[in-house]
Amino acid sequence: MKNIYSVSQINAYIRRMFSSDYALNHIYIKGEVSNCKYHSSGHIYFSIKDARSSLACIMFANARKNGLKFQMQDGQTVVVGGNINVFERDGTYQLYASEIILDGIGALYEEYERLKMALYEEGLFDHEIKQPIPKNPKKVGIVTAKTGAAIRDIVSVAKRRNPYVQLILYPAKVQGEGAGQSVAQGIRVLDQMGLDTIIIGRGGGSIEDLWAFNEEIVARAIYEAKTPIISGVGHETDTTIADYAADLRAATPSAATELAVPNIRELVAEIEGYRYQLKQQMNRILTGYEHQLFQYQKRLHLLNPKNRLKQQNMRLEQLKLQMEHCFSHKQEQCRHQLQMYAEKLQGLSPLAKLTGGYGYVTDKDGNPMLGIAQAQVDENMKILFSDGQVRAKIIDVSKKQIG
Repeated sequence: MKNIYSVSQINAYIRRMFSSDYALNHIYIKGEVSNCKYHSSGHIYFSIKDARSSLACIMFANARKNGLKFQMQDGQTVVVGGNINVFERDGTYQLYASEIILDGIGALYEEYERLKMALYEEGLFDHEIKQPIPKNPKKVGIVTAKTGAAIRDIVSVAKRRNPYVQLILYPAKVQGEGAGQSVAQGIRVLDQMGLDTIIIGRGGGSIEDLWAFNEEIVARAIYEAKTPIISGVGHETDTTIADYAADLRAATPSAATELAVPNIRELVAEIEGYRYQLKQQMNRILTGYEHQLFQYQKRLHLLNPKNRLKQQNMRLEQLKLQMEHCFSHKQEQCRHQLQMYAEKLQGLSPLAKLTGGYGYVTDKDGNPMLGIAQAQVDENMKILFSDGQVRAKIIDVSKKQIG
């Protein structure tokens, strides 16, 4: 089954189509006023028509202050500027008016619309060709009248935001005959000076007052410039062809200066933020290196030959003490064992027995006499006592009777 959509989805889709259409978002339409009603809210509801068609319109209360300079009535021929969009709830489209003027200068609006569409189709307003505005300019060019509110506002705002930015003024004619050529020439001259940004603009006024910025020569000078250009022409509700051609549009000359000249306090704060982040990062890196160095020092200390020799000497001393202790212990054991052997030997010694009344008998040559077989009558012998010896002669020999 094919996709089925709700009414709200279709109305929302159509509204997005209207919103994305360049021509319908900035359009001027000429027609006769009908069904004009001033609502208590301040809004104005009306229609404009020609011989064949009618178009519903609304002007909101906040747009009336700068967009309507007369009391609108049915039957008047007017030129209405604004954008066409869809009211989703009812599924109807209408013209949302931002400016309404009585017909009489309609020819200027027709020329404005004709040139705008021609340049649009040629590609002079394409977003792809817009240049970015430098964030930190050193030199800013200005194309405007050398006297008047516009240049005073520009200088005042620039000095307040950043007094170190150099301002270079091209004093152009911004109104009357030859104004368009003067503005275009100012753009070309400043574009050759290697500036960072160029501001073009003037204070508010009628469509005739601002017409210099609707001329083709100015639009092409902006398009051909290599330097980024900010357009700040008139008041917030004023829109010129120069605004479309410029790289950036500002509501007023003061607003254009704010876009061109950065606030030095914000810049300093941003730099301080970067400095703090850099310091923190450096501290983290240094802390990491210090920890790594400490680990290397510990390893180097352990691997140092002097330290290793010292450790070996300490180990040698320990072994020496252990060896001395073992030797002393072994020596004590041997002394004790020797004493035991000596006492045992003493108990087995013939000399020890002599103290008990016994004697040790040898022949005359000192050989022990183990029995009477070695005894011969008239032979000499020796008898060893514990306290000396005697010499004796054998007088008689007799065997011991057994049994």
